[in-house]
Amino acid sequence: MADAVVGRSSAAVVSPLRLPYLFAAAAAFAVMIAAILGPSLWFLDFVHVMTGALWTGIDLFMGFVIGPVLRFVSLETRRAMIAGIIPRTLILMPTLSIVTSTAGWFLAGRMGFLDLAFPQFWWVIAALAIVTVLTVQGLGYLLPTNLKLYFEISKPSPDAEKLRRWMRTYVRVVAVQGTMQVAIIVVMARFATGL
Repeated sequence: MADAVVGRSSAAVVSPLRLPYLFAAAAAFAVMIAAILGPSLWFLDFVHVMTGALWTGIDLFMGFVIGPVLRFVSLETRRAMIAGIIPRTLILMPTLSIVTSTAGWFLAGRMGFLDLAFPQFWWVIAALAIVTVLTVQGLGYLLPTNLKLYFEISKPSPDAEKLRRWMRTYVRVVAVQGTMQVAIIVVMARFATGL
């Protein structure tokens, strides 16, 4: 399988967008909209928690397991891994972050957290600040870098030094993402146990 991916990517650059992943993202947005418009607080909470768990789990796994491994494998192995990972995460991660954040905002509104007085409202501000940092890093740096990595690794002769340099910075940013994910779990645990 890895040889097929490497062989294919060296012959021609294949688009990282895959139609089934776009359909899955559309389905996730439809479920989010149903949860927001529906009467069930449980369903909205489920959508928020499930997508948040997936977003956090994947971020932590990518940042602290896959990222460090990618830095030390051969170029051919790195090519195969990136060619497999990027198309799967290109739509998945933004979708999870948008659904988690949007469902969380509407959930907070329904549960009265947006009407809290200070000092309890600082927990809401902390959640918004952390989500803002995650979103800016994710959409402003990680997404474009994923695309740069994918297209560079798809070239017949990728620039190994450029890849190494990008991966160093990428792994650091993903580590910050992971740390911020742990911070948002702390804030969410505070919401769940009462302010």
